[in-house]
Amino acid sequence: MFLNMFYSIVKGMLSILIWLFFKFKVFGVENIPKEGGVIIASNHASYLDIPFLACGIGRSCDFVAKSELFSNRVFGWILKRLGTFPVKRGSIDRWAISETIRRLGDGRVIVIYPEGARSKDGRLSEPKRGIGMVVALSGAKVIPSFIMGTDSVLPRGAKRIRPNPVRLYLGSPLDFSSLISVKKGKELYTQISEEIMMGIGDLEAKAKGMD
Repeated sequence: MFLNMFYSIVKGMLSILIWLFFKFKVFGVENIPKEGGVIIASNHASYLDIPFLACGIGRSCDFVAKSELFSNRVFGWILKRLGTFPVKRGSIDRWAISETIRRLGDGRVIVIYPEGARSKDGRLSEPKRGIGMVVALSGAKVIPSFIMGTDSVLPRGAKRIRPNPVRLYLGSPLDFSSLISVKKGKELYTQISEEIMMGIGDLEAKAKGMD
């Protein structure tokens, strides 16, 4: 009860700021199922991706974040109360994979960054196999997502802050059940991850075409 209340209060406050002061628009929110576990697979260009995604997705969602963010006790406590949980980068974190699958089974929305880290230049990079493994083991559907503008929402050196617009594009659900039934292991994980990144790339092209 406390966790739900804490999440709702923080999200409510962020939503007011984001929708009032930033030119935030969301496209494709109807693609997110109203209930049941689902993965949101997004590009990652800024720490601001987290609040914008949380407010734009609609449903309560949990984030998979690098374990280093939890090193500060206070910040780590806040992150956990907001549904975020850690993953160790650089190797297969079996606990994080198991926790992700458990939460999906509980009907949660889980946000995962397939690239495994923030992009330093805004370009999409090769995905890690982790998201492919999670999808293969859970059978969850995936909503590809592309968020644009969070890396430059507050221009540096501006005498007067004039936020740049932020856009969130959510694609149609990807169902890998047929592929999972005929392939196994690393080959399967790699193919799922690559197809998810292709979905994100398609949204990027769409976003830049509309800009």
